[in-house]
Amino acid sequence: MPLTELTAYQLAQQIKTRKISCREVTNEFLSRIEEVEPRVKAFVTVLPDEARRRADLLDKRLAGGEDIGLLGGVPVAVKDLICTRGIRTTCSSKMLENFVPPYDAHVAERLAVEGAVNIGKANMDEFAMGSSTENSAFFPTRNPWNLNCVPGGSSGGSTAAVAAQEAPLALGSDTGGSIRQPAAYCGCVGLKPTYGLVSRYGLIAFASSLDQIGPIANDVRDSALLLQAIAGYDRRDSTSINRAVPDYLASLTGDVKGLRIGVPKEFFVQGVESYVVDAVRAAIDKLCELGAEAVEVSMPSAEYALATYYIIAPSEASSNLARYDGVQYGLRVAEPGDDIIAMYSKTRAAGFGHEVQHRIMIGTHALSSGFYDAYYLKAQKVRTLIRRDFEKAFSQCDVLATPTAPTVAFEIGSKTNDPFSMKLADVCTIPVNMAGLPAISLPCGFQNNLPIGLQLIGNLLDESTLFRAAHAYEQATEWHKQRAVVEKS
Repeated sequence: MPLTELTAYQLAQQIKTRKISCREVTNEFLSRIEEVEPRVKAFVTVLPDEARRRADLLDKRLAGGEDIGLLGGVPVAVKDLICTRGIRTTCSSKMLENFVPPYDAHVAERLAVEGAVNIGKANMDEFAMGSSTENSAFFPTRNPWNLNCVPGGSSGGSTAAVAAQEAPLALGSDTGGSIRQPAAYCGCVGLKPTYGLVSRYGLIAFASSLDQIGPIANDVRDSALLLQAIAGYDRRDSTSINRAVPDYLASLTGDVKGLRIGVPKEFFVQGVESYVVDAVRAAIDKLCELGAEAVEVSMPSAEYALATYYIIAPSEASSNLARYDGVQYGLRVAEPGDDIIAMYSKTRAAGFGHEVQHRIMIGTHALSSGFYDAYYLKAQKVRTLIRRDFEKAFSQCDVLATPTAPTVAFEIGSKTNDPFSMKLADVCTIPVNMAGLPAISLPCGFQNNLPIGLQLIGNLLDESTLFRAAHAYEQATEWHKQRAVVEKS
């Protein structure tokens, strides 16, 4: 079996027992990237030299009897809004096309400590604003299951890399579904952790109260392994939770007896395709066969989550992106004789794409005098109602089960002129971010050879129960074993 078909857990175990070397693994994945990347286009930057140097160092440490960490020798693709010292970090934007950070993000530090090999920086929607990875300033990424379709977004490059076997693991970020929705479209396992469980230090911000870094993998065990490596307190992030990290791998028991699965009726509504509803309900039935109990719950405020999100997220984006003004770093566009206002205007017009400009304008308007109370303040109040709905639901159940996305992946270009339809791609994932909860997406079926995603939502800091339920379902089905076939270029 090619090394690219092994899970990250299997690779780490074989490296640890010296059956294979870090260099062999790295070379195999770099060869795979060379073969399929011209068609998939998952990466903004591939790091062959750096990856091989890192692999050789790990092999030397291993030969000396050192413990090289949970992920020792395993390649990881890193979404290109996570700062990596000395390696270009672009946010897939012209604004930061040549930006090289002088420091590592906390998660990049954790990957280094746990022995991972950074194999490349993954493409994304510009500044994480989008649901299809068509908004990258450089090129769209394609879905490995059907190269005419989108991989989802904004972490489309990360999920496409995993689905195309260009990397066994990837890091993404999730603001309104940007890990889970592309994971559903690409047939991967994507986890959005509890807000604050994984440090956001060094994550280039979109919406600070919603953003969360998380793992993307081919199965639940690998997802748990990567979360184990990156979770934990970081004093540099004021929202980081100072609490011991559980042993997530220990929760993979395969036993869901007595687990109560909540089924919120508001997530099975018009707009969610019937084939998605059927696949998700079949998955819930499978969990019940394994010993879980399904209970219907109601979340009446969920229908307002999408509108609420598109006030709060752009407002925070407007504030966060104000720093890109051409003064200290990033793009600067100016002509002789320009004053500072002209320089600001030209720089931001040239550096930001249409979608980013659109969201900045919405956010600036929502925060402006005379509109703050009518929009932003009201949206925050609705956010509280959404969080209370979740609290009530979790008083009746342990885990919620919903679709991840209302459809399978759509064709590239088919929704670019229909922004409302594009935004509906995240209708099932956004409520989770509004409440700061953990949620995982895993494959539960196919339609027209494109994967369908099951979303399991957990209570605050209860990733262990999520992994328990997801792993039990995964082991009782065959969906996660299917792989996309990408023709070599």
